[in-house]
Amino acid sequence: MADEDKVTSSLHVKGGIISQHDGMGKSSVKKFSKKKSLTIDIQSYNHEIQAGSRLHLAKAITFIESTSSEQQEIGQQILKMLLPYTGNSIRIGITGVPGVGKSTFIEAFGKMLCDLGHKVAVLAIDPSSSLTGGSILGDKTRMEELAKHPNAFIRPSPSAGTLGGVHKKSRETMLLCEAAGYDIILVETVGVGQSETIVRGMVDFFLLLALTGAGDELQGMKKGIMELADAIVVNKADGHNESLAKKTVAEYKQILHFLAPSAPNWTTPALAVSSLHKKGLDLVWETIKSFEGKMTQQHFWQNRRKEQTVNWFNEMIVNRLYDDFFSSIQRKKRMKLLEQQVREEKMTVSQAIEELFSSNSYQ
Repeated sequence: MADEDKVTSSLHVKGGIISQHDGMGKSSVKKFSKKKSLTIDIQSYNHEIQAGSRLHLAKAITFIESTSSEQQEIGQQILKMLLPYTGNSIRIGITGVPGVGKSTFIEAFGKMLCDLGHKVAVLAIDPSSSLTGGSILGDKTRMEELAKHPNAFIRPSPSAGTLGGVHKKSRETMLLCEAAGYDIILVETVGVGQSETIVRGMVDFFLLLALTGAGDELQGMKKGIMELADAIVVNKADGHNESLAKKTVAEYKQILHFLAPSAPNWTTPALAVSSLHKKGLDLVWETIKSFEGKMTQQHFWQNRRKEQTVNWFNEMIVNRLYDDFFSSIQRKKRMKLLEQQVREEKMTVSQAIEELFSSNSYQ
């Protein structure tokens, strides 16, 4: 019987393996081949996305959000071919302070819409880790019931440090979802309390979630954010909290009466909702549909979208300039030197900026 047959241990190393280690083989140096270019059948992707493939939609969004220029180009090619099939949705932005129950509300509201026959896409923007840039939270795990619904698509994306609590590619992601047949897009923000105009600038209807006990909250609530809202929803109006929620709604209505409306001929409503018991969700949807009807009749709905597209174009110019500026290795080295000069107080910040943008340095 051969020696190998006598050994039954799974730790046994057969003859010939050892000789490949520690330089004992013919060559101990691995040969690295050049990475092949990524080839994607764009036509196939477009067909599958329009047919409702969530897998292909998710991959297309990954291409769009990628930091790889090659993958970004593929994503843009897919999006370009799908543009004629976009724009047929109601885009709803949902914001509010952390702890207000945005995810709970979106799951209950989204499931109600799905049960009504709508296709709902949720773009859930999570806070980003300052170390890795990845999402800290996981909305797919917090919206487990909605995630299982065949009419729903949930896409968590890191905010990646973008002000306003949205991913800088959220607009393009939204267009891909529309091309896939999703007629309602829910954009959940981090609710960071700053630059909320970014959210307002990409949706048709802006919903502000608030907590009960409005006395202190109204004092801290930014007037500008309240004026941006097309509706204010007081969440968690259930149990012992229900009466307090109704009182809070009344207080918001008084405040809103003195604020500029978010849109012409529109009175911003304050509504009480219990996401836990699914109460008041239908009234929120009726409010959104009423807003759509009035704004469409006034041509405000269409004009707002056109303005949003122009603003998006201008924002993309700024983003491109930013990316191009920091793409230079030499410029980064120059910045490090100037940072050290500023730290050691050898020059002022203004002098360092002038030096960085001078004709000799700005290369």
